[in-house]
Amino acid sequence: MHKKTLRLSELEGMFPEEATANDSLVIREAFIRRWLRETVLQYEAERNLPTDLNIDRLVRDYRASLVSSHYEEVLISMRLDSTITQEELEAYYESSKGQYLLEKPIVRCLFIRVPYPTPEEELLQQLWNNGKITDTMALENYCERLSEVALLDPTAWYSLDDIAQQLPEGTLTASNVNSKREFSQQDGSNRYYFRLLEMKPRLEIAPLSYVEEQARKVILHGRKAKVLNEAREDIYERELRSKNIKIF
Repeated sequence: MHKKTLRLSELEGMFPEEATANDSLVIREAFIRRWLRETVLQYEAERNLPTDLNIDRLVRDYRASLVSSHYEEVLISMRLDSTITQEELEAYYESSKGQYLLEKPIVRCLFIRVPYPTPEEELLQQLWNNGKITDTMALENYCERLSEVALLDPTAWYSLDDIAQQLPEGTLTASNVNSKREFSQQDGSNRYYFRLLEMKPRLEIAPLSYVEEQARKVILHGRKAKVLNEAREDIYERELRSKNIKIF
């Protein structure tokens, strides 16, 4: 078709070992139909190329971009130090924390969702209400066995919206969270336990622990840019010294 030929040899390796003769036929026919559609589209596109479109130059530019991108990845893998110390992280955060204003409220809290009727409910009530470290460990054990959702790290921050989605609609909102600092309630299928430890409202600076992953990515991005700039300059200076560069 239009001087293009699909040979059977191009279909080699397409068929799973366990494929039946009928399976192979279906796979082959599907491939041929796809190839035909792609080929006629390519033919039509080539017939309608703008006269000022330099395909050869586009191909050269694209190839050069691919080669450069691949070599940049090699340079980064060889030269980039991806270790970020806590001191570096904190220093970056202190200098840039104005960039990390919260778009929505976040909370530190304890939250549990268990099925209702609640298994071993008396034990759960006792463990939830008692702050002893031994009971905290026992509560974690209970939740591992019987809860559907358990957020028990008192240092972790969560989006208030994410917590609210775990509760019946309208139970917890930005406007009522401060007045509902601790509660338990149930609906037809679940019982919920919530205890607010701290809230940060919208437009307040996010704590480091909440944006740590994002901050690490920014630090690494900056290091990658520095590695590439230094590598480009090293290569340029080397070629200049070797007199492989001439400016006319």
